[in-house]
Amino acid sequence: MSAVTMAGAVTGTAVLGALTGLAAVPIGRRAVGRATPRRFTGLGRAEAGPPRARWAVGCGGPTVGPGRWTVAVVGAVVYGALAVARGDEPALPALLLVAAVGLVLAVTDLSALRLPDPLVGAVALGGGLGLPATALVAGEPGRVTTALVGVGLSLGGYLLLALLPGARLGFGDVKLAAALGFPLGWLGWPVLRLGLLLPHLLAGVTVLVLLAAGRIRRDTPLPFGPAILAGAWLAAVLT
Repeated sequence: MSAVTMAGAVTGTAVLGALTGLAAVPIGRRAVGRATPRRFTGLGRAEAGPPRARWAVGCGGPTVGPGRWTVAVVGAVVYGALAVARGDEPALPALLLVAAVGLVLAVTDLSALRLPDPLVGAVALGGGLGLPATALVAGEPGRVTTALVGVGLSLGGYLLLALLPGARLGFGDVKLAAALGFPLGWLGWPVLRLGLLLPHLLAGVTVLVLLAAGRIRRDTPLPFGPAILAGAWLAAVLT
């Protein structure tokens, strides 16, 4: 592929990611539906918020953000980076599908601290159907075995963490990690290892920054889904 063709493909993929990001916010709002989101006072006490309220760290009520254009920029970066790192692989469409649902899940977790099962199931379906088909076409059925091991390791590791006393992980996080274990394992052991490690590093740094800024307290509930998604994406594009 020539440099010009590659640049055009990456640009087109990034534009598709921006459009996906624009659509992710209204889709995410509909996914949380009529459920009453939670807002946090900064004192670690959850209070019922109005429908469709935005989640905000350490504030006394709902705020605006992330908006559609913010998520559009994120979508462009996510898709563009995947196109650069994985553009020569036939699995790119399946990875982009997983990323698309991931953008919606990030919106739902940031807005309502929820990871709806149908969306997590869509992540599992996108990876579980698209990647094995790609492996068979490419003559690499062994990658499916690694992918299944990735599911087992992700599920077991996150389930153990969720069951520890005082754990902040919810079972939605466990299910999302297991669903992402398939594409991470399919991409190989280095990607899987990094994809399992990075979410905790990202979440830890975020918590430290927010604590230092006085935006949260130690007992303030925080969404972990975006860290799981960002860690998986970074592992896929950096490894």
